[in-house]
Amino acid sequence: MTEHEKAILITGASSGIGEATARRLAADGHRVFLGARRTDRLEELSQEISNDGGTAAFRRLDVTSAEDMRSFVAAGHAEFGRVDVLVNNAGVMPLSPLEALRVDEWDRMLDVNVRGVLHGIAAALPVMRAQGAGHFVNVASTGAYEVVPTAAVYCATKFAVRAISEGLRQESAGGIRVSVVSPGVTESELADSITDPTARDAMTAYRAVALPAAAVADTIAFAVSRPPEVEVNELVVRPAARTR
Repeated sequence: MTEHEKAILITGASSGIGEATARRLAADGHRVFLGARRTDRLEELSQEISNDGGTAAFRRLDVTSAEDMRSFVAAGHAEFGRVDVLVNNAGVMPLSPLEALRVDEWDRMLDVNVRGVLHGIAAALPVMRAQGAGHFVNVASTGAYEVVPTAAVYCATKFAVRAISEGLRQESAGGIRVSVVSPGVTESELADSITDPTARDAMTAYRAVALPAAAVADTIAFAVSRPPEVEVNELVVRPAARTR
């Protein structure tokens, strides 16, 4: 491995920001290990990266399972010999008013958006500690800074990602870096999970102006590319045409 080449694990890599990040980091010369539930997409993406001269491998991953996440990190470590970066990207966003009482959807957001990040930290932190270096890039949202109607639980999960990340940063001086990347509305499949009609219609209108996923991937690549003595803690990226 060269000085600038890193072994990077990416969750939620089958579409959207995760897929774009895999393509960008592989193009930058990094080796990427991809995780998601849809292995057909991961296989296709890995092959495309390989065809373009990059290095990619994949494994099925359900971030809500701590055991699955441990196996994913172990497989990435076995594949590349290191885990330099973990991009905790997997997320869901089934928005709805609280009065709709969609408790199953609340639980799903907590499981994926919060527990998924914690499972990633629990799996990768011991590996990074043993190496003496590592980098967590946790994908939050502009919803980590404000709360809007229909998004109370989603925003709560993203506030939690920021809090967990800041706690990890404060506990990790000396080799372990922590970055939070918070995108505004982005072209992705994230909104496809919205089942509440009111929230779905509002989000369709809101997403008329959106960032391409590649723009968020560029932001992640910036954080990853900083020299070891530089830690980029928080980056917020929005469409220029929006105020929020």
